[in-house]
Amino acid sequence: MKLGLKRDEVMLVPYTDEWEKEFQRVKKEIQENVNLDETRIEHIGSTSIVNMDAKPILDIVVGLDDITNFDNTIIIGLQKVGFLRLKVERPNEIVFAKFVDDTYEEKTHYIHLVDFGNELWNNLIFFRDYLNSNESAREEYKNLKADFIRNKQGGIKEYTDNKEKFVNEIYGKRKNV
Repeated sequence: MKLGLKRDEVMLVPYTDEWEKEFQRVKKEIQENVNLDETRIEHIGSTSIVNMDAKPILDIVVGLDDITNFDNTIIIGLQKVGFLRLKVERPNEIVFAKFVDDTYEEKTHYIHLVDFGNELWNNLIFFRDYLNSNESAREEYKNLKADFIRNKQGGIKEYTDNKEKFVNEIYGKRKNV
């Protein structure tokens, strides 16, 4: 299993259960260096969905009590396991990444710091669980991503924009459960 994508690169690789093993390894490292309960560290994104083709980057969500006011030891602990805070500006989220080497050109992992139990946290977990339990939705998502790649419609922003409607529709299902 090889993880990593360069800036603005979009590529899908076939699902491997090595992604879950890597998540468990990184989760353990995070727990050893950051004082967080294991229920606040979750594997999300396409690499957490069984049989889903995915970009070879592992996404992890970490839930804090308040991302606007947290102890600096969390940043120090994440740095100890190789994660650096990115300058990405997203509402209700702080993003960290791990890189292949110190050129910082190829990312292998993302950590999304969010407020534990808030809407974003719940949506991310629901999306993963819904696609893992719903084969037709999983296939629809897999085909949507494959069509984008096949038609070479742009970079990472266009790829994300292309998936947005589908993702939001799944988020909307959470409110009906």
